[in-house]
Order: sequence, then C-alpha cells, then structure tokens
Amino acid sequence: MRLHAIMEVTVKESGDTMPQVVVVNAEKMNFDGKLDFSVLSDSVAVYPSSTPEKLLQRIQGAQVVVTKELPVPAALLEQFPRSVQLLVEAGTGYNNIDLAAAKKQGITVCNIPAYSSQRVAHTAIMLLLNLASTMQVQLAMLAKGDHRNFTQHLLVPHTEVNGKTLGIIGAGHIGKQVIKIAQALEMHILVHTRTPRKDGDGIQYVGLKELLQKSDYVSLHCPLTPATRHLLNRETLALMKPSAFLINTSRGALIDEPALIEALENHQIAGAGLDVQEQEPPAEDNPLYTLPNVILTPHMGWKGLETRQRLVSIIAQDIHQFLAGSPINVVG
Repeated sequence: MRLHAIMEVTVKESGDTMPQVVVVNAEKMNFDGKLDFSVLSDSVAVYPSSTPEKLLQRIQGAQVVVTKELPVPAALLEQFPRSVQLLVEAGTGYNNIDLAAAKKQGITVCNIPAYSSQRVAHTAIMLLLNLASTMQVQLAMLAKGDHRNFTQHLLVPHTEVNGKTLGIIGAGHIGKQVIKIAQALEMHILVHTRTPRKDGDGIQYVGLKELLQKSDYVSLHCPLTPATRHLLNRETLALMKPSAFLINTSRGALIDEPALIEALENHQIAGAGLDVQEQEPPAEDNPLYTLPNVILTPHMGWKGLETRQRLVSIIAQDIHQFLAGSPINVVG
C-alpha cells in the first residue's frame, strides 16, 4: 500500500507513481489525527489543506479527489486534469461544488448521505432542550460567580417540551431522526417539505407559513439550494411566535443572518440554537457570540469520532463502487 505523505504542511514526494485517490483538505474531518484514510485506496495521498493552486498540482494523475466543504467552482473544475473521474464531497451537503461544471468535465460527483443523521439529530434536540431551560443564561451566571439560581429561586424560564409544537423544515434522514426523538418527548409535529405528503404517523404536513405561525420550535433540516437560501428572512421570521425558538443544524445560509440578529435583539422571537452560521467561523464581532438568547456551537453536529469514522468508511464505499462500475450516492 502506498500512503503518500500525510498531515504535514509540506508534503514530501515519495517517488512512487501518482496516487489514485487524493484527499485535498483532510484537516476539516481529521482535526484530531484519529482517522485512517488508508481504507480509501491502495494508493492515497492525504493533505491537511490545499490552496486552489496546490490542489491542481496534487491531483495530477489522480482518478478520485476527496474534498470537505471546499469551494470547487467552475473555474477550478475547468483546470482539473483529464485523469479525474470522481469527486467525492465528504459530507451530505454539496452546495460547494458546481455540479453543472463537473458534469461538463465528465466528472461524477458523489456525497455521503446519512453518515451523521443521528448525531446531528441529537445536536438539534440538545439545542432544543437547552433553550427550553435557558441553559445558556444559567451557565453564563455560573461563569460570573452568580449563584442566585441556587440561593434564591430560579430566575430564568424553564419549560416543558411535551405538548409543544415542533416544526420541521425538511424531512430527510436527519429530519426523520429529529421527529423520532421529538415524538418520544411527546411533542406535536408539523412538517414542511418540497413534496406534499399525506398526514400520518402523528405528523401533520403543512405549508411553510402555517408551520412558522404555529410552531413553538422550528428546526431546519433542508439542503442549501438557490431556492432555500435565506428561506428564513425578515418576512418569514416575522411569522414566528414571539415565544418561539429557531434551531439550525443544516446550513447557515438557510437563514438571513442580519435579519435573524435583528429579530433576536428586538425579541421578535425568543431565541435561537445555531450549530451552523452563514460565515464559518463567524466574524469576531458577530453579535451571535454574545446575545443572551442564543446558543452557538461550532458546526459540531457531525464531528463526533464515531461519526467521522463512519464518514471515511462511506467515502471508501463511494470510491470502490465507482471504480467497480456501480457508482452510488451520485448527485447532480
């Protein structure tokens, strides 16, 4: 097995033939160095990060390129060597890749669906439960040495979620997992999807407007596309109850962030739990870091070790099936 120089800023050339598989920005998924990429191929080169210029140098002669949330626009794809046949996006979302340009170049694009469904669903429910108990404020009080929640009475809202209405926007793998947990918590479920469905299994399918107006919690689980960009904006946020919370573990740009900040600052909605942001990481002066009615996490839903190990295993399946002539998880 030829495992070309790994996880160093300066990659040493081994003198072997060109690698079959190149992972161009592995540090996005292997930030702790615990993943084994040798399962991808008998000949694989792994780089922690790559500029566009370095990427083009490193994929010369390769059949397969693996990326993680790396922008791959048409201008870059047009310079790919003819040897590249498969581009694997190491995640569920693939809005970072120009699919039309890839198709024009004859490059198949695959993603990794369902590898993190349960873990991301757990993150959404974690945010929901913490918002229900105003946990972010309780922890901030403790960090400041303020023990009044112990020495006096509870000074923050602490509400039950059973009997409350959870609105799910997008009912794919992750959305379905969230529904499963929420139903165990005895929440009422409203769902909005692109394709109308009949009510059943305790789920009521409704339009976006009705969902936003009736939900106590709104959780986003749809892909980012031109049609869903800023789906939650000044107009749609205004439809939510003042007591409602917004949760996003999908893609940051589903929400118009300045409009959300305005709604949070003006208490137009009660709060938000955001594992994703429109810019990641957010700018240092972003108000989301300090707003008391926000729980902000660093796109961690998919980052558990078991989840990332599963990710690498499915990347290997994508590659092996493609090279065997039976591609899976093809997008676009």
